[in-house]
Amino acid sequence: MTQTHVTLNNGVKMPALGLGVFQSAPEETTGAVVTALQTGYRLIDTAAAYFNEREVGEGIRRSGIDRSEIFVETKLWMSDYGYDEALHGFEKSVRKLGVDQVDLLLLHQPLASDFGKTIAAYQAIETLLTDGRVRAIGVSNQTPAELDELICRTGVVPAVNQIQVHPYYTQPQWRAANDRHGILTQCWSPIGGAYVYRDFKKNPLEDSVITAIADKYSKTPAQVILRWHLEHGFSAIPKSVKAHRIAENFDVFDFALTTGEIAEIDALDTGVRGGPDPDSLNLASHGFVIPE
Repeated sequence: MTQTHVTLNNGVKMPALGLGVFQSAPEETTGAVVTALQTGYRLIDTAAAYFNEREVGEGIRRSGIDRSEIFVETKLWMSDYGYDEALHGFEKSVRKLGVDQVDLLLLHQPLASDFGKTIAAYQAIETLLTDGRVRAIGVSNQTPAELDELICRTGVVPAVNQIQVHPYYTQPQWRAANDRHGILTQCWSPIGGAYVYRDFKKNPLEDSVITAIADKYSKTPAQVILRWHLEHGFSAIPKSVKAHRIAENFDVFDFALTTGEIAEIDALDTGVRGGPDPDSLNLASHGFVIPE
């Protein structure tokens, strides 16, 4: 299987499909990373707030895959926003990961209640980019208005905005804002898990449109959904700690969807978010300390 790559707005090439480790228990994360890298994945997405960066680093070392071949992505949590705080947050992450350089560093949340701290943190990661400590920088969960403000007040257009996108929540306005600025849309909860967890009693994996397409190609519904992401030019980071699921999610490079099938899946959008509004997260409710 041949991995698809996307080129970021600063010329850095990134694998389009990666392994996410959100909510992966530390004791399961190392094995999942090893399995993914030995399966063929070359992008691993973690975050300080996932509390498993050490285990991701250990998985990278145990995999037998040279570090230069692996695209490592992590995120700073908003309790480490501010200029000096963000620099310190980065040092905590690289120590845990056991790497000298991070391939992609994101701000995890917009912190709308104190966007000045968000701007200062972004200015800090701009410095890290200039110094060569990171290869690309970006944001996560930022609204179109927040993107506009951040771009006006800083010097480097984000390479990535990682947002929730799946067939039941396609976020066309947010994606259009990313496109307008030349920012790659990277999709968390790409198969729709965040939607299912909210007990909406609807699961994209069980949707008749998707299951029919899966039957046509002798693929699973998850593979069809991930192929839909790739056809749109997104990056997707499905998460699993199960070896057979990790392998299944990577087996998406031997078929393609038609324009009509892509449109059918696009039409499944409900406009209903799974999970909280990112702007509702603040330091009072979510300002937990990221340990050293």
